[in-house]
Amino acid sequence: MKGIIIAAGLIVIAQYSRAQAPDTTQFTPYVQTIPGSTISFSMVPIPAGTFTMGSPDGEGNRQPDEGPQKQVTLSAFWMGAREVTYDEFLLFFNDENTSRDSEVDAVTRPTPQYIDLSWGMGKQGGFPVNSMSQRTALMYCRWLYEKTGIFYRLPTEAEWEYACRAGSNTAYYFGNDAKKLKEYAWFNGNSKNKYQKTGQKKPNAWGLYDMLGNVSEWTLDQYKADYYTAIGDKPADPLIEATTTYPRSVRGGGYTDDPAACRCAARSKSDPSWNKRDPQIPKSKWWLTDGMSVGFRIVRPLQQPTREEAEAFYKKYLGN
Repeated sequence: MKGIIIAAGLIVIAQYSRAQAPDTTQFTPYVQTIPGSTISFSMVPIPAGTFTMGSPDGEGNRQPDEGPQKQVTLSAFWMGAREVTYDEFLLFFNDENTSRDSEVDAVTRPTPQYIDLSWGMGKQGGFPVNSMSQRTALMYCRWLYEKTGIFYRLPTEAEWEYACRAGSNTAYYFGNDAKKLKEYAWFNGNSKNKYQKTGQKKPNAWGLYDMLGNVSEWTLDQYKADYYTAIGDKPADPLIEATTTYPRSVRGGGYTDDPAACRCAARSKSDPSWNKRDPQIPKSKWWLTDGMSVGFRIVRPLQQPTREEAEAFYKKYLGN
């Protein structure tokens, strides 16, 4: 089926330099310090397994694009314990050894924002980076690969939901009671209409923070309303390959959303209106003036790529 990659080979790749990487010979949690800085982030091992993806017919606030449920099998990977923060991202944005907005360089930095897209909500000390396009998030991953020798990317939709559920099969990873959401997430009921520092709420059973709420999170997939039909029966490592700029899949809900949009199976999609106030012609490919609640977190597949495979992956999604 065109646009669908079921084989794990393309998305589960990377071979890293032991001299630059933490010791990950064991499939255990690790902390990665970004070379040339004191900034670090934590990665959590997510075991291989099979889970029920999507929401059941009887789940409250269920939307048509959340099913029919499928049994999905996934390979093992690490996932960032927290959403990528401004502290981490700004090392990339301010890296003077990396070109800016180049059409020829493999790794290139975004253009400067014409206004502060954090909207005064905070940058230093653990706030999630926001308002970036999927391209910007993936370019950060590519920059991080060059810095660390480890292949990082965005999670697929299936990986994201599997990690979010952490073995649960309820509307939220803590159960079905939306009244408890305030213990685990920042949403429109407690965020005061702004994102918050990561890691302040309770994590899920696998040690992942803010999977629901705070900022919604980019995935690697093209959004398809019929995703569950498109991936077929009992898929392994499914991915809807992106072929158009819009729409791309976003998960988790954000600080402006209600509890219904913060369920494990809830899906969202990017839209050109997320950049409607951008005065530039053409619109920025890096930033979203009206996507202020969108951020991302990274994954690292257990099975790692050759250099050639990693470069092919990034070129496929970034074009240079």
